[in-house]
Amino acid sequence: MDINKTMQDAFNAQISHELYSSNLYLQMAFWFRKEGWKGFAAWMAKQSDEEKRHAMDMADFVLNRGGEVKLTAIEAVPTEWSSPKEVFEATMEHEKHISLLIDKLAEVADEQKDRAASNFCDKYVDEQVEEERSIRDILNLFRHRDGHTIANIDDILGTRPA
Repeated sequence: MDINKTMQDAFNAQISHELYSSNLYLQMAFWFRKEGWKGFAAWMAKQSDEEKRHAMDMADFVLNRGGEVKLTAIEAVPTEWSSPKEVFEATMEHEKHISLLIDKLAEVADEQKDRAASNFCDKYVDEQVEEERSIRDILNLFRHRDGHTIANIDDILGTRPA
């Protein structure tokens, strides 16, 4: 069954949000590199790649259902933060925002009675639970460790597999 225009448009909007996320995390990686935090930078670069893969996965879904992917302008991302902890606090807020957007995408799929889109969205609903848990765990490292151990957190995050 071909994807309908309402569902296609909803996916196109989400693809733009995923690409914004990719750009945001890439900018955060650049900021970390500039500040000398190699582990944090590596973690964020991988996060950026993951968000781009999400956009590509959604684009493939639309195209495989006979739809059209239309990329729109991606808003500029912030470029400065005051500390590694502030970056991860901003990341958590962003991931919560993306969770709401994914929920809305799933609601469109339900409203359109598009079972394939609903099933597809389910994996991203689950993915967002994992994304928020991961960032929450990192923020807990900041909360439970003294400030002088931020370098230790940097080392831990530098070991994230691709």
